[in-house]
Amino acid sequence: MGILDLFRRTVEKPTGVRAYDAATASSSRFNAGQNRFASYGPETIAANPSIRSRARYAAENNALAVSAVAAWVDATIGAGMVPTSQHPDPETRKALDAYFAKWAKRADASGRGDFWAMQAAIVKGQRIDGEAFAMWRGEKLLQLPPEQIADLTTDNIAAGIELNDDGAAIAFHVHPTRPDAIQATYAPPVRVSAADMMHVFEPAGPGAVRGVSPLAPILLALSELDSAEDALLTQTKIAALLSVILTNESDHGSEDPLADGQSLEPGAILRLPANYKVTAVTPQQSQQAGEFLRHLTHRIASGVGVPVWLVTGDVSQANYSSLRAALVAFRQRVERYQFQTLVPQFLDPVWRRVATMAALELGLEINDELFDVEFIPPAQPWVDPAKDARAVIEQMDAGLMSRRQAVAALGYSVEKLDAEIAADRAREAKLGLTFSAASQQNVEQKVNKNE
Repeated sequence: MGILDLFRRTVEKPTGVRAYDAATASSSRFNAGQNRFASYGPETIAANPSIRSRARYAAENNALAVSAVAAWVDATIGAGMVPTSQHPDPETRKALDAYFAKWAKRADASGRGDFWAMQAAIVKGQRIDGEAFAMWRGEKLLQLPPEQIADLTTDNIAAGIELNDDGAAIAFHVHPTRPDAIQATYAPPVRVSAADMMHVFEPAGPGAVRGVSPLAPILLALSELDSAEDALLTQTKIAALLSVILTNESDHGSEDPLADGQSLEPGAILRLPANYKVTAVTPQQSQQAGEFLRHLTHRIASGVGVPVWLVTGDVSQANYSSLRAALVAFRQRVERYQFQTLVPQFLDPVWRRVATMAALELGLEINDELFDVEFIPPAQPWVDPAKDARAVIEQMDAGLMSRRQAVAALGYSVEKLDAEIAADRAREAKLGLTFSAASQQNVEQKVNKNE
């Protein structure tokens, strides 16, 4: 049975019983263990639009969701993942890198940024919508919203993506205009070859052809957290309104305690007629409100795979060991995303296209070596730069790490770094300048003493 057969055989479920909790009207976690999850293809396609809409709302209105998405984009892209050619010929490497750097400045067909800004936009879109699309427009790239891919399923098309027998995309069916554009008019979707499209998403499982927002596991928790905060805020406001209540037991006047115009205000003295009794409502669970809110916040951070202090901005309870342990796990997850999702689905296809353009324009030979490339991820910030630098030096001295690896971890190309160092040394020698290791050590000692 093929993927498309599963789509056709899946019975459309009511909105309230989708396998993704985030796609339902309310949480279905209390169904006594009766929840089920069908094939990934039909489930992800059915849940995608509803989850995408809710994820966008959260990413624009909830501070924790905003921080989580921003933390992921910053760690993954930073200033940009820079490609460096690995062609065996140094002059060809230099020519390819220079051509790509020039192309990157004008890569965005919308003119709103460059290739590095587009990288960040693609990752942000994928972290919110669950998928991101980019299409070639001549020699430039145009990012498309997921809803511009036609909601079309036929014998060989699943949710607007045309598949071969192995489930690989061979074409995308795209609306000519954005569905959310001003004065948008309907027009039949246009078939665009997969060679001209890039689809960035993390498949939920075998058979998934569309992505689901990584915010899906936390959307209900975000709603619960907002509701809890609203309830606590309301309770605090009510408590602030009550100050002093005076009851005159010999007064048998109005039956309405507020009939004479009295109202609940901060610091007010409320006079009640006889026979009225005031009982303060103090729910016991409010005493554990702070711990419950912290639990929800940790659950949200865990759901998006981001350290909680990057989501909340609160490091009051953290120390060097806890920060480093959290960063190590986070960096492993980010690195997996960079090189198992972003590179094969977006960065490498872009390099191959631009390298081909460079070869045709510069007269280079088109072969496999032309497409050999290394992508340098952004440098990850250190918790304690001195300790981490010493650890790297010790690893290089012990032969456990190459200098190329160490330089790449800093977000640089070793060849470009060496060229800059050589240029610095030549300029210093020409000007008669000397910066010895001893003088640098003296400077460091003075700085440490002042600190």
